[in-house]
Amino acid sequence: MKLTTKGRYAVTAMLDLALHAQDKPVSLAEISARQGISLSYLEQLFSRLRKNKLVSSTRGPGGGYRVAKPLADVFVSEIIGAVNESVDATQCGGRENCHSHGRCLTHDLWEGLSAQIEEFLSGVSLEDLIHQENVKTVSVRQLQEMVRQPSPMVAAVSH
Repeated sequence: MKLTTKGRYAVTAMLDLALHAQDKPVSLAEISARQGISLSYLEQLFSRLRKNKLVSSTRGPGGGYRVAKPLADVFVSEIIGAVNESVDATQCGGRENCHSHGRCLTHDLWEGLSAQIEEFLSGVSLEDLIHQENVKTVSVRQLQEMVRQPSPMVAAVSH
């Protein structure tokens, strides 16, 4: 299965955005500080997320990003797809050339697994995730850690 850092980080960043964008846009610097994802990497991801109309941006002081649709309408599979990722468990990427230029014995098994994963991720929205107790707990812990040990970037963002 090829769910790389790009897909994982995109989902994490979107979830962070969903948790923190109630009153104002959220800057990428804030997401970077909370999630430990480099600012330049977030810029690349959010460019793709914006092109796919999952986020909207506001320029200038106090600017940042918001989720562009209701949270119940943004699914994890959509986020992963927006950053050009796929959740494909086949060795051949679905091209059926995994064994001597043809299908391998287990191609259907891995293709079925891929379909199950896609179906699962298509049924999980950002709204579902923000209501999970563990997500709330981790979010509170991250905010507390930022208050205790603000990084130079966080100090610049908060002043």
